[in-house]
Amino acid sequence: MSRVVCVTGATSGIGRATALRFAREGWTVIATGRRKERLDELAKEIGNNFLGLPMDVRDRDAVAAAFASLKAPFAPIDVLVNNAGLALGQEAAQNASLDDWDTMVDTNLKGLYYCTRAVLPGMVERHSGHIINLGSIAGVNSYFGANVYGATKAFVQKFSQNLRCDVHGSGVRVTNVEPGRLESEFTLVRFKGDQSQSDAIYADYESLQPEDVADIIYYVSTVPAHVNINRVEVMPTCQSDAGTICAPRRK
Repeated sequence: MSRVVCVTGATSGIGRATALRFAREGWTVIATGRRKERLDELAKEIGNNFLGLPMDVRDRDAVAAAFASLKAPFAPIDVLVNNAGLALGQEAAQNASLDDWDTMVDTNLKGLYYCTRAVLPGMVERHSGHIINLGSIAGVNSYFGANVYGATKAFVQKFSQNLRCDVHGSGVRVTNVEPGRLESEFTLVRFKGDQSQSDAIYADYESLQPEDVADIIYYVSTVPAHVNINRVEVMPTCQSDAGTICAPRRK
């Protein structure tokens, strides 16, 4: 029987690349996202053994209902990849939008633990499963304008560590993956659709690609069952901490 992975925020970036990576290895894939048309496109690429679940992870009732509705072959879930998340704005705290802060908290914190809480009891009961959370180096390293975004990713790291303690002895594994600078729609969202501002972030430097992180996510989920990779921090070679970029792209 094919193993089942659920990837949240699978309509772009790391989430989309992760769904495709697992599908190539023969897994059954559940992909969630707010943009149904993007999920439909993903369904065409993956074909069989795919289920798109249009939902907003910030909606507690919708999350609970979506996971409760799953039937074989899409249940039970073996691996949950909590990828849905975003950054909004990069202003100093004194100038930042409270609406942006609320959206980041609702998505990066509440959305993550709503999905985790919906899936985790079944994993513990079966003595098998893996929760993979997408953190960020922003949860460890500070930089200008990261204020609430960085704080939400620090929460993800600590939540992952505490979750490991809660499921101790159950056979359930927990991993936090923390990427550095990565080229995706993430920055376009952060800058409210300003393509030129987004492009400027990546100009002249070779950043991580979504597929790089998808490979890592797949790897940590497929090591032997007695191995738990607690935390993976990954940066492009041109980056040494959250705010330091060097070594321009080779021409």
